[in-house]
Amino acid sequence: MLLDGTLLPIDRIAADQPFYSGKHKRHGMNVQILTDPRGRLLWASLAPPGAIHDLRAAREHGIISTLAEADIRCWADNGYRGAGGTVRVPYRGPWETLSTSQQAVNRSHAKIWAQVEQAVAIKSWRLLGKLLCSTTRITSLVYAVLCLHLASSECGWKALTP
Repeated sequence: MLLDGTLLPIDRIAADQPFYSGKHKRHGMNVQILTDPRGRLLWASLAPPGAIHDLRAAREHGIISTLAEADIRCWADNGYRGAGGTVRVPYRGPWETLSTSQQAVNRSHAKIWAQVEQAVAIKSWRLLGKLLCSTTRITSLVYAVLCLHLASSECGWKALTP
């Protein structure tokens, strides 16, 4: 499994502090995404305000604990550093200071991680480019995109039905 968070931009004014992401310097909603090793979307979280950090959002949605209980390994980026459990993040630091084995692990992690970038491309759906609707409707829109993605993927709905 691959885990990533993405900020979906919204139209808000400066007074809407909970929606402002300091990292991205814009207002938005933070969506956590789980994909399979091929980069196909499997699950998307509710959309909390963009000011919430990826690790906090993953913990609040129960992603970290659920993956640990099910003993499912999950690869994530440095935004999930300290998650523990079965979440794997790359080693931190300048490339030159990492040992040879740490560099090999980071290289391997980068090859695996490249797959999730395809799934995070849900932002490329014009519908999610810049959301001009009520923030209460964004989760429904993300779920609709997830359903459309699953329906158009090669696995289709067969993966979801018993």
